[in-house]
Amino acid sequence: MPADESQSLDEQKSTGFVPGDALGNRFRLTLGWMTDEGMQQWKEDRDGRKEATDCARCEKNRDYLLMYSPIIRFMRQNINKLGADLHSENIRCRRCLVPQKGGFDPDYGIILCANYLRGQDKVEDTMAHEMVHAYDHLRFQAEWEGNLRHVACSEIRASTLSGECRWRREFWQKSQWKFTQGFQDCVRRRAVMSVANRPGCKDDVQAAKVVNEVWDSCFTDTRPFDEVYR
Repeated sequence: MPADESQSLDEQKSTGFVPGDALGNRFRLTLGWMTDEGMQQWKEDRDGRKEATDCARCEKNRDYLLMYSPIIRFMRQNINKLGADLHSENIRCRRCLVPQKGGFDPDYGIILCANYLRGQDKVEDTMAHEMVHAYDHLRFQAEWEGNLRHVACSEIRASTLSGECRWRREFWQKSQWKFTQGFQDCVRRRAVMSVANRPGCKDDVQAAKVVNEVWDSCFTDTRPFDEVYR
């Protein structure tokens, strides 16, 4: 056996993940015989095999929400008023290699991470979140590169207005709800996590500091809504 092939087999055994061995991989995963690296390889392999199905489901949900979701229709109308449009051509369903639900880029549009969005409600929350970013980009000329205060403000607004922090979602799915200040805790936690992931942010301490600096003005800014919708 060639040396490089032998080394590859040894690496597979050490992680517990073997390409093409779906049943064996599931067995080793269930018994805890996979390393963290092996589990990541298994997830990427699984998502790769399900990519077409995941994207088709995501696109179906996206198209339905563009037509019938009150919050998505409202955000789209307000983005139209600012001279832009979001539609099926620039809201794209893709497989994401890192654990996230979506993203916004001024030049690209919105990406929905099909392999991390299993239900229509999650697609709706993610679309609404990213549409708030799009609105902020157009309405306030938000600077996404190099201005963490702008990023923090938009993240606070997006988590506040999208519905992703409504109490049912946090209580039943993540057991994170505290009945005092629960909504604000959720918004703050998500904003800090998002800012901490930006290239210009040193760590979560800096992220929390920036979020705190803009909190009072951004949390109460519900534009284009009159009040928190969901």
